[in-house]
Amino acid sequence: MSYTLYCYFKVNAPAQPILTALQAMQRELLASTRIAGQLLRRRDDAATWMEVYAGIESADTFRQHWLAARQRHNLPPLLCHEEWFEALTD
Repeated sequence: MSYTLYCYFKVNAPAQPILTALQAMQRELLASTRIAGQLLRRRDDAATWMEVYAGIESADTFRQHWLAARQRHNLPPLLCHEEWFEALTD
């Protein structure tokens, strides 16, 4: 079974430095975990962003890598809402 992490948050600071840090973090995660991330923003609210990571085999292990990478890339303390999903069927 694999999991998908959805993390959404508001970006109220200048967006470009946060975008640059998120992209660098996702490159690092891809290299270290082989999980590719996706960055999205709400169609009707450009300040609401989302990170999506699919195909995660171990949620706990990936979460540790993800949180450590966020810290290493000096991402500002964002009020993140994590949602973890799994497929209903294989």
